[in-house]
Amino acid sequence: MHGFIIIYNISNLKIVVSLMSLSVQALKGIDMKLPNGYGSVVKLSGARRNPFAVRKTIGWNEKGHPIYKTVGYYSTREAGLIALAEYNRCPYDMDAKKTDLKGLYDLWIDKKWHKLGSSNQDRLKSAFKHCSGLCKMKYRDIRVYHMQEIIDNCGKGYSTQAAIKNLFFHLDRFALELDLIDRSYSSLTTSASVEESSKLPFTDDEIKRLWEMRDAPWVDSVLVFLYTGFRISELLEVKRENVDLVVGVIKGGKKTEAGKNRLVPIHSKIAGIIKKRFSDGGEYLFSSNGKKVSSALYYTLWAEVMTKAGMSHTPHECRHTFRSRLDSMGANKVCIDRIMGHRSEGVGERIYTHKTIQELKNTVELIAD
Repeated sequence: MHGFIIIYNISNLKIVVSLMSLSVQALKGIDMKLPNGYGSVVKLSGARRNPFAVRKTIGWNEKGHPIYKTVGYYSTREAGLIALAEYNRCPYDMDAKKTDLKGLYDLWIDKKWHKLGSSNQDRLKSAFKHCSGLCKMKYRDIRVYHMQEIIDNCGKGYSTQAAIKNLFFHLDRFALELDLIDRSYSSLTTSASVEESSKLPFTDDEIKRLWEMRDAPWVDSVLVFLYTGFRISELLEVKRENVDLVVGVIKGGKKTEAGKNRLVPIHSKIAGIIKKRFSDGGEYLFSSNGKKVSSALYYTLWAEVMTKAGMSHTPHECRHTFRSRLDSMGANKVCIDRIMGHRSEGVGERIYTHKTIQELKNTVELIAD
């Protein structure tokens, strides 16, 4: 442990512990100078392998005596001081291996809850009720199949299943911050797809409202969905290298043979949005802090946008809206299928009809507002 240096600022008091420059005798006196509430290292009586107890005062009993929380036991006072300093830097590390799902959830509520929108809070709080079977399980032992069982057996539809998946995503991110887990398993879970009968298109007034608040965070992504018909997984996968600003198309798409690597025209109304996102840099067209946005994270961002806009829609309803608007304008069915990545029903349409990029661009421009 020679050469290890710790520097901490606590209540404007800088504590520097250097095992290179301080003698054992000097280290023994450090805890006497620690600020109130910082904790202490005390030597216990008797012959013990680890006689030095690191503890924090967490309250007082009815007689006015302190109530201690023991952080751990150590063989030397120096080791105890280092552990105490580390505990004050990140109080959660010391209990990481013991933390169960309920404990992590409660801590996440305390530290992260205020950053979420109220509607998202309600969804996640309801989602947690379905996780009662895992509450006492150590979080580091929870695997994909545990999470997937909760999702599959919740007895609810796509909305609740997506909320449960989203909750596990939040908890995974928080657990990674605390070094509680080494990898996120929530990203491997799946939830039910949007029910066809539940799709509600955006109204003209709602689209107008989104344009009015287009400078708010992530509203631009909703508008891009509305004017391209991309699926959520497709748009988040689009890389800058697949955006041709000169020709005015985005190459992307997956899921089906007809949908893979299709060319989707950039509608004139969202050209400015695409150019701005393109100029922001990064590998992906839509990124957060230079990194790819996962579907789980995007659902959280989406919920915040919907809350601010006073709306209740899913990302897939943008795709439904896009198709409906083209249909109402009398757009060519083959062009619609080509843009959306659908397989045309007629053999002649599938094999013999060739649509140029300009025809596809003319099709999307039929959406005037």
